[in-house]
Amino acid sequence: MTYTAEIPYGCYWSTPFAKWQGSFSNLHSIEFAAHVAKTELARRNIDPGQFDYGVLGTSVPQKHAFYGLPWLTGMMGAAHVGGPTVAQACATGVRCLLAATQEIDSGLASSTLVVTADRTSNGPHLYYPNPKGPGGTGSNEDWVMDNFGCDPLGRHSMLQTAENVAARHGIKTEAQHEITLRRTEQYRDATADGNAFQKTYMTLPFETPDPRYRKTACVLEGDEGVTLSTAEGVRQLGPVLKDGSVTFAAQTYPADGNTGMIVTSAEKARELSRDAAVRIRILGFGLTRTELAYMPEAPVPAAKRALEQAGLGIDAIDAIKTHNPFALNDIIFAKETGVDVMNMNNFGCSLIWGHPQGPTGLRSIIELIEELAAKGGGLGLFSGCAAGDTAMAVVIKVGD
Repeated sequence: MTYTAEIPYGCYWSTPFAKWQGSFSNLHSIEFAAHVAKTELARRNIDPGQFDYGVLGTSVPQKHAFYGLPWLTGMMGAAHVGGPTVAQACATGVRCLLAATQEIDSGLASSTLVVTADRTSNGPHLYYPNPKGPGGTGSNEDWVMDNFGCDPLGRHSMLQTAENVAARHGIKTEAQHEITLRRTEQYRDATADGNAFQKTYMTLPFETPDPRYRKTACVLEGDEGVTLSTAEGVRQLGPVLKDGSVTFAAQTYPADGNTGMIVTSAEKARELSRDAAVRIRILGFGLTRTELAYMPEAPVPAAKRALEQAGLGIDAIDAIKTHNPFALNDIIFAKETGVDVMNMNNFGCSLIWGHPQGPTGLRSIIELIEELAAKGGGLGLFSGCAAGDTAMAVVIKVGD
């Protein structure tokens, strides 16, 4: 299947990702995303008035987030644009891309803006009133930390899902560290020559605004807080959980940031594209849910569904990106699909540059596009797991 919607080449962006409690920790994620989107559109000489639909993806509540997408587009100078606010944990990016694609294909819109934004730092502490509770008190939660630590269906942590999969497949710490070191090496490729690869979609140096957006608070040369693992360093690490296998080096970490992408009709894509000779087409999507507490297995069937919709086999794919909150995600993916685990996730992945949830997948898709463009075109696959043992995947084609 080929959707009619296309992604104009170069019409996407990402902030650097900053490790939580870093330089973005006091920036309202939706206000910050509006500021960045407005700036990036101006840099590309794109009038916000040309959009007739928008999708906001965000998974960590912020003040006034009730107003969602219309608030964001209003702040960035597109007050006429409406649309939904979407949350699907780590799969939010693919879900937003699908929503935009469907709107174009249905004929309800011709030019769509997708923005994903999250701040895991300083997440909300929520209180739920319950007058009939003991003493009239309600319940409460830390939105970020409590949900990382407890799936309400099984009362297990996300880390436990990784340990369950590691035990089932016999994946030891050493194998996970081998992947961590390879992903670190691939990330170094993206930052080589003054971040040359990342500058294809990221404005660097990046001027971080103050919370009032009146001045520059600091300047980032790239992602903030990335730990570049070494063989000697990982050998010294023990598992996070007793009798487990996953170390801090073999899992990602919470982060802050935002991303944006334009999805349009084919005609509009040629008009907006940085190079009209480069077409980016969307071929298929996949959604799956796997067994309770085995989240890292979910990307495999999601990828297979996306490939099935695209009418392709895995052997046809030229580049693969994954959301890999755990290194073992990639081991399982390669084991079940037969792909070379060492050639996945070129130029970076969430294992290394962090995990702000909503924007995570969309940044990977952007990097996938740029990798394929650098190769002269080809077929790309992104797949990634999400809370609730689910996953989403997408297949794209970059070519002339």
